[in-house]
Amino acid sequence: METILNIFSLVGSLALFLYGMKTMSEGLEKVAGDRLRSILAAMTKNRVMGVLTGILITALIQSSSATTVMVVSFVNAGLMTLGQSIGVIMGANIGTTVTAWIISAVGFKVNIAAFAIPLLAVGMPLIFSGKSNRKSIGEFVFGFSFLFMGLAFLQEAATAMNIGDIVAGMLAHVPQDSFFTIILFVFVGALVTMIVQASAATMAITLMLFGMDIPGFGFEQAAALAMGQNIGTTITAVMASLTANTQARRAALAHMFFNVFGVVLFLIIFYPACNAVSWFVDNVMGGGNNLFKLSAFHTAFNVINTLLLIGFVRQIEMLVCKVLPLQAQDEEYRLKFISGGLLSTAELSIMEAQKEIHHFAERCQRMFGFVPQLMQTQDEVEFNKIFSRIGKYENITDSMEVEIADYLNKVSEGRLSDASKTQIQKMLRQITELESIGDSVYNLGRTLNRHRLHCQDAFTPEQTQHMETMLQLVDGALAEMMHHIDLANPETKITTSINIENEINNYRKQLRSQNLQDVNAGLYSYQLGVFYTDFVSECERLGDYVMNVVQAR
Repeated sequence: METILNIFSLVGSLALFLYGMKTMSEGLEKVAGDRLRSILAAMTKNRVMGVLTGILITALIQSSSATTVMVVSFVNAGLMTLGQSIGVIMGANIGTTVTAWIISAVGFKVNIAAFAIPLLAVGMPLIFSGKSNRKSIGEFVFGFSFLFMGLAFLQEAATAMNIGDIVAGMLAHVPQDSFFTIILFVFVGALVTMIVQASAATMAITLMLFGMDIPGFGFEQAAALAMGQNIGTTITAVMASLTANTQARRAALAHMFFNVFGVVLFLIIFYPACNAVSWFVDNVMGGGNNLFKLSAFHTAFNVINTLLLIGFVRQIEMLVCKVLPLQAQDEEYRLKFISGGLLSTAELSIMEAQKEIHHFAERCQRMFGFVPQLMQTQDEVEFNKIFSRIGKYENITDSMEVEIADYLNKVSEGRLSDASKTQIQKMLRQITELESIGDSVYNLGRTLNRHRLHCQDAFTPEQTQHMETMLQLVDGALAEMMHHIDLANPETKITTSINIENEINNYRKQLRSQNLQDVNAGLYSYQLGVFYTDFVSECERLGDYVMNVVQAR
C-alpha cells in the first residue's frame, strides 16, 4: 500500500510541476499579449534576429514546445516564412536550457516550499483582481510557485521510494563503459520526452537522478538522456503540424532535422565533449554545484548546434521542401490557415483565425466576381458552368463559417485576456456576415438563372446599365471592406464605407421608383421588372452585410 502511495506521490509531483509550468507560461503570454505576437512576427527579419527572438520568447515562457508550436502556427497562417521559422526554432532550443540552469541553481539545494507557499499569498489578491493584466501576473506567480513546489515534492517522493536504489539495480545489468549504453540512454530520453510532452519535466527528472550520485548513472549517462530529450521534444511540433498546411509541416520537420543532426554530431565527439564541459565547469566556473555540468552540456549542445547550422538555413529549407513537396490540391476546399489538430496557445490562435477570416473575405470577393461574368455570357454551357461555381463557393462559405466558429469556440475555452474575448465576439459576428455575403451572391446568380429559364424577355439596355452600376458600387464596398480587414484597426475611420452604403441605398430607391414608372408605361413586362428589382434589392442587401463586416472589426 505504501509503495502505491509513493508512486502516486511521484506522479502527482510531476503533474504539479507540469501544471505550474503551463500556468506560468500562459500567464506570461497574456501579460505580453499583442507584444508577444509582435515580437515573433517582427523580430525575424534575418536569421540572427530569429535565433535571438527564439531564445527570448522561450526563456520568458519556459517552454520550447510552446514556442515551436507558435512558430508552426505562424507558418501555417502565413505570418512567418519557413526560413524565418528555422531561426526561431534554433533559438528556442537554446532558450529552453534556462530551465535547467534555474533548477540546477536553486531547484534541489534550497527549501523551495519555504518561500513558494508565502508567494501564493502574494499572488492571491492579484488572481482575484478585476483587471485582466493583474490577474495574468497572479497566474504567473501561482505557476512559478507550483513549479518549484512540484520539484520539491518530486525529490521527496523519489527519496521515499528509494528511486536511487531502483535505478541503480536496473543499471547494474547495463555495461557502464559501452558506447551502446550511451545510445540506449539517448533513446530512453527521447521516448520519455515524447510521452511526457515536456522536455523541461524530463530534464528536471534527469537532474534529480544525477544529483543522487546513483552508481552507474554518472555525467555521461545523464548527458545522453539530455540529448535524447532534444529529439523527443520535436514530437509536439510534429503533432501540431499534422493537419496544417505543407509549409507548417516543413517547419516541424526542420525542427526534427536540426535536433537529430545535433545528436548525431555530438555522439561522434561524445566523450571529448563531456570532458571539455567538465573541464570548463571545474576550471572556469569554479566547480561547486555538480548539476552545473549537466546544464552546461545541455547549453553547449544547443549553442554549438545552432552556430554550426545557422549558416545553412537556406539549405535546410531546400532539404525539407524536397522531402515534403507542395501538393497541387493543398488548399482549395479547406481552411487555409487554421489547422484542425493541436491548437497553439489561446492568445496566438486568434491571429490564425484573423488570417483565416481575411481569406474568407477574399473568397467572398472572388465569388462576387462571377456575377458580372454571369450577366455578360450568352452561351448556355458557359452560364451553367459559372453558376455551378457560384453554388460551389456558397457551400464553401457555409463550411468555413462553421469551421472557423468551432475553432474560435475552442480558443475561447482557454484562458484569454478581456481584450481577446471581445475580439473573438467581433470575429464571430464577422464570419456570420461573411457567410451572409456568400448567400447573397448566390441569390444574385439564382435570380439571373431564374430570369434565363422563366422569362423570354431580355433585360433592356437601360436595366443592364443600372444593374452593372449597382454591381460596381457593391464591388467598391467589398474592396473597402478588404481594406479594413487588412488594417484590423478599430480606430480606422469607416467614412468611405458609410458613403458607399448610402449611395447603394439611394440608388436602390431610385431604381425601384423608376421601375414602377417604366412598367406602367409599358416599356417592359411586369415579370421582367420583378427579376430586375429582385436583383437590385439583393445588391442592396449584400451592401448591408458588407457594412456589418466593416462595423464588426
